[in-house]
Amino acid sequence: MVHSKKNRGTITDGVIWQQLLLFFFPIWFGSFFQQLYNTTDAIIVGQFCGKQALSAVGGTTGVLINLLVGFFVGLSSGATVIIAQFFGAKLDGDVNRAVHTAIALSIAGGAVLMVVTFCMAPAALRATGTPDDVIDYAVTYMRIYSLGMIPSLIYNIGAGILRAIGDSKRPLWFLIFSCGVNIVLDILFVAILRWEVTGVAVATVLSQTASAVMVLFVLMRTRECYRLFPRRIRMDSGLLQSIFRIGLPAGLQSVMYNISNVIIQTNINALGTDAVAAWAAYGKIDGLFWMMINAFGISITTFVGQNFGAHHYGRVQRGVKVCLGMAAGATAALSLILCLLGGRVYYIFIQDPAVIRIGTDILYYLVPTFITYVAIEIFCSALRGMGDALIPMIMTCVGICGFRLIWLFAVVPQYPSLQTIVMSYPISWTITSIIFVIYYSRRNKAKQLLREQQAAGQTGSKQVP
Repeated sequence: MVHSKKNRGTITDGVIWQQLLLFFFPIWFGSFFQQLYNTTDAIIVGQFCGKQALSAVGGTTGVLINLLVGFFVGLSSGATVIIAQFFGAKLDGDVNRAVHTAIALSIAGGAVLMVVTFCMAPAALRATGTPDDVIDYAVTYMRIYSLGMIPSLIYNIGAGILRAIGDSKRPLWFLIFSCGVNIVLDILFVAILRWEVTGVAVATVLSQTASAVMVLFVLMRTRECYRLFPRRIRMDSGLLQSIFRIGLPAGLQSVMYNISNVIIQTNINALGTDAVAAWAAYGKIDGLFWMMINAFGISITTFVGQNFGAHHYGRVQRGVKVCLGMAAGATAALSLILCLLGGRVYYIFIQDPAVIRIGTDILYYLVPTFITYVAIEIFCSALRGMGDALIPMIMTCVGICGFRLIWLFAVVPQYPSLQTIVMSYPISWTITSIIFVIYYSRRNKAKQLLREQQAAGQTGSKQVP
């Protein structure tokens, strides 16, 4: 299968910072609209249904859903990397086989998640100490949300396929449309029909289904090498192994990360509904940072994947440095804006003075430390684009997850306060950033030496592993 160069969407040439920004902005805007309809849920529920419903939609349920969905999203990142590398190397047949394997994986994974989430929701919420006045809302939300697991994973993998081949614009339009659907349905179901948490969950499922339908439509209608044929949707065992080799460490990394967040949420639950509601609202505010830094991460993963597949190793290293600088600058600017806004931003979600006071304390403590996470995201994403996923997973699990667990079990019981709990974030980010800088620098020196040996004819290998 052949397609013309003008339609390839490669990022293997051109000015690096421009290529990264052209790729970053559609992803960032897409993440913005993703965050917008999640935030809309919290705003409408908080304003119309109170802090118990806000806690249910944005508290423990969000952490548990991220724990389950994060594994499969991380696993699917292996497919994105494989497709980007095949696409950069112009292996069109392999691209097509990988697309069908990825979609099959999303359907199977979504079905498993749907059953697990629906059946285990009550037990999981009780195990994490969800307050009694919140748990009924939370069970309802999680069970309805579980019905949208398959379309959610289909959209995530489908959007990843499009980004892997350099198309970051259409996933943006899909999210804008689904965000509009979600907002309209939120207003209808919650503000007008008064369905409360049920309305928010139903609106979310329907909007996720809309985005999945759109991404499937594009994949099935294209004439390029990534065209999807429903009758060919099946798992290729060889490609599945490659996807697991790269994606499984990312999935396990997400699981470990979210396990630590579940334990943090459990500790916050013990502080009462005000603290849970404040933490839920803060989660929507700091989502501005996470959607930005994740967009940089996706951009550099695809950039590295395509250039690595095309054997443009020098361009890979320059791209990582440029992306690191841009991400650090953007993080510093966002942190300044959020600190200047302070507690005023919480009035968007709720009017309760106690909740706003607690949330403001969290904001002033954590927002200035966002900069300590930048190196983790950029280096980890770049390494994944090169196919190096296992070591970054281990470093993240040890540096972030391992330290947080030690902190939560050893320090928090001695000083049981919200400040002590959230302190685990900046300290673990700083430790892990240092580890990544050391590993990436040493890895680059080793690869550079190997390439010099190859150029000098001291080895018969023509590729850098």
